[in-house]
Amino acid sequence: MRLVLTSLTALSLVMGGAAIDAKDTKVFTSLTGKAFSKPFIDASEKSRPAVVFIRAEGAMNYGQPDPYDFFNDDFFNKFFGGAPQRRQRSPQVSQGSGFIISPDGYILTNYHVVRGAKELTVFLQNGNKREVSATLIGGDAQTDIAIIKINDTSMTYPYLEFANSEEVEVGEWVIAVGNPFQLESTVTAGIISAVGRQNLQITDYEDFIQTDAAINPGNSGGPLLDLDGNVVGMNTAIVSPNGGYIGIGFAIPSQVLINIKQQIIDKGSVSRGFLGVSLQPIDQDLAESFGLPNTQGALVVDVIPDSPASKAGLKQGDIIIKMNNNTVKNPSSLRNDVVLLPPDSTAKLTVNRKGKIITIPVTLTAHGQNNLVSSATASRLLGISVDNLTPENVKSYKLSESDEGLVIVDVNPGSPAGRAGLQPGFLILALNHKKVTNVDEFNKALDGAKPGQRVLLLARHGGALRFYSIKAD
Repeated sequence: MRLVLTSLTALSLVMGGAAIDAKDTKVFTSLTGKAFSKPFIDASEKSRPAVVFIRAEGAMNYGQPDPYDFFNDDFFNKFFGGAPQRRQRSPQVSQGSGFIISPDGYILTNYHVVRGAKELTVFLQNGNKREVSATLIGGDAQTDIAIIKINDTSMTYPYLEFANSEEVEVGEWVIAVGNPFQLESTVTAGIISAVGRQNLQITDYEDFIQTDAAINPGNSGGPLLDLDGNVVGMNTAIVSPNGGYIGIGFAIPSQVLINIKQQIIDKGSVSRGFLGVSLQPIDQDLAESFGLPNTQGALVVDVIPDSPASKAGLKQGDIIIKMNNNTVKNPSSLRNDVVLLPPDSTAKLTVNRKGKIITIPVTLTAHGQNNLVSSATASRLLGISVDNLTPENVKSYKLSESDEGLVIVDVNPGSPAGRAGLQPGFLILALNHKKVTNVDEFNKALDGAKPGQRVLLLARHGGALRFYSIKAD
């Protein structure tokens, strides 16, 4: 009854206090409904032609595929609470969403949608040619971001522009566009439920936007848009006991997308800044012990020898409270800020050291340069993913602590590396006669290689050492 009274009060003001009948009320209600819906209608009409349906054939996942579970891989099984099931890999058709970000046909999507695919087909919604083939340009497993490109260059494609995700506010209306359960070009609406969601164990680097706009399997890779029709995020995951929508979805913020997509387009891989510290969050007890006014900041519990942090003079027990004048809320926020900076950039850290506030400039190196840090990188030319020899990898692949090199952690089926016989667990010692001991050295040694060229790998499996001549795709 209260809502009805409020509506009648507003209606009385609009009508100048004049008496109205039921017919007038119906007309007014219809007009206000249309006015409210107009931004959603406009944003939907603007965005739908640039949102695509992606079919990735030959993608490899563990276990038997569920045709309606397009989140079906270890990554999302872990997120939904199930332990990864290392069963026999089998090829399947992965399906998801994406959106065009340039007139020449670059498409942004989730890496888990296209990972390992032998053939990519894009279904357009813009009234032009219905089906087109596409090529994987590159992907980043640690943020679950990938770029593919439409092969047909004869057309100019409608595309979406980015908004600044740092300006979105909790409670702001957004729409999600995608292809849930193969229902193409589906639009749902909701609000921003939260920002800066971390520690969800979805990806290695997390700073998610949470929304209650309906997101279901098949929405992966689709855009989350403001009411101007601009991208504020990319829909990536849901929390659900049964795989369906329950009102909690997560999107990668546009500022992260912009950073990663440009690196992939420019060079096919991603480089990240590396600081070289182990951090701990600050709870109320620690705040009291350190004499802090609140629990914000990141407590340094260890400094890796010869790392940028060590060379700059950071010490165990330091509390990092700002980076480049941005407040450090917790260790995750600091790590996300660091990895989005390019190598060789300088970060200005504000540190609380035993109650004294000091400023320490740190020149970052490339993430993955230190072997103690996991930093898997994928080569689309070779079709493999390699990682540093971290203690975890040494244990997982039954290697020796004295080993040097890089371990292969994934091989795409049908790729040049796969055809050459390389497998996960092989140790790469050199690339084109250059010794490689970490991910950074691997990327530098591979820099400049082009499709059609031969790449020479020296690899070891067990006690057998062998050269592999691989023709890059």
